[in-house]
Amino acid sequence: MRRINQRAVLDLLRRGGPATRPQVAKDTGLSKPTVSQALLALEAAGLARATGHTSTGTGRSAVLYEADPTAGYVLGVDIGREHIRVAVSDLGRTMVARRDARNTARSGSALVASVGRLAREIVAEAGLTDADIVVRVLGSPGVADPAKRCFRHAPNLPGWGKPGLLDDLEAALGPDLVVENDANLTAVGEWESGAARGASVVGCLMIGTGVGMGLMVDGRVFRGATGAAGEIGYLPYGRTQSGGEVPARGHLEEATAAQSVVRGARELGLGTAKSAREVFRLAREGDELAQRAVRVEADRLAYTVASVAAVVDPELIVLGGGIGTAADLLLDPIDRALRSFTPLVPTVVQGELGDDGVLTGAMSVGLRAAEGLVFERRVGAA
Repeated sequence: MRRINQRAVLDLLRRGGPATRPQVAKDTGLSKPTVSQALLALEAAGLARATGHTSTGTGRSAVLYEADPTAGYVLGVDIGREHIRVAVSDLGRTMVARRDARNTARSGSALVASVGRLAREIVAEAGLTDADIVVRVLGSPGVADPAKRCFRHAPNLPGWGKPGLLDDLEAALGPDLVVENDANLTAVGEWESGAARGASVVGCLMIGTGVGMGLMVDGRVFRGATGAAGEIGYLPYGRTQSGGEVPARGHLEEATAAQSVVRGARELGLGTAKSAREVFRLAREGDELAQRAVRVEADRLAYTVASVAAVVDPELIVLGGGIGTAADLLLDPIDRALRSFTPLVPTVVQGELGDDGVLTGAMSVGLRAAEGLVFERRVGAA
């Protein structure tokens, strides 16, 4: 019962912020003596601390207590074809250190080594040790395969399907490693603190080097039977007949990912286009060929949204990834295209988190796990 009371007091401080003993007693329904005992135990365990005083209105001051954010830390890792992002957050959701780097690795082992090195550097930069990190969360394209201990459906990351890769990542990053699909983590981030706050059914459409979608239903990630829910790059876009080999990247990914924007622009005659970002820049400047390429991309994204809408019926689609930065060009033509060929038209909006989407979701997932682990370890040791 003491542990239950201590956890109730700690959870209140974590969710509600600093509070006095009388406030905690009132909000938890516990007696003042019980609250006092719980706070003493939490202080002794390093889970709560006094943070100042407040006036009660009668001239007397009362001690304010808060959950100690330094009781533990979470490491978040975002791996993409072009980037690696690593950050450390305390239990108060304050990011204490971060490093962004280009992904220049051309093999799975080289990428694991790069990630491990960056993680060690960022932990040291924060003035911490490996023992301070309670949970590590890694976001990556693809689906984690618990049997083969690797990622499936991640063709843009060479060597990521090698059996035992997850064991290599855990050896490089440390124990308690949580691996998650990057689009799923972005969906968590957008749902908790971005454009999808409070939405009951939301799809986070990530378009960049690859294509994926994170699905949230009533605040939970929807994974499907094998964890592949949202691997929309494999939708059979543009297929006119059966037979032949299934492309590693999937038909829809080939048609809608960033490189397809460049390819489409060149086919229209814009021979100078070198990147999707450049095509979007030219479109904003009024280049007619670039604007036509953007409309083609919008039509294909509308097809994607319509396909998802017919199955999942989301109330909201969040557009993210590198292509999401061009939402100002894409949202209106996507909406027009949707209304031209389906009555199922969810609201499509630009993501609010940008490049921080995966890390934000990773921190949220990690902090939820870390809060329970820190309590069990600290209270059990106290």
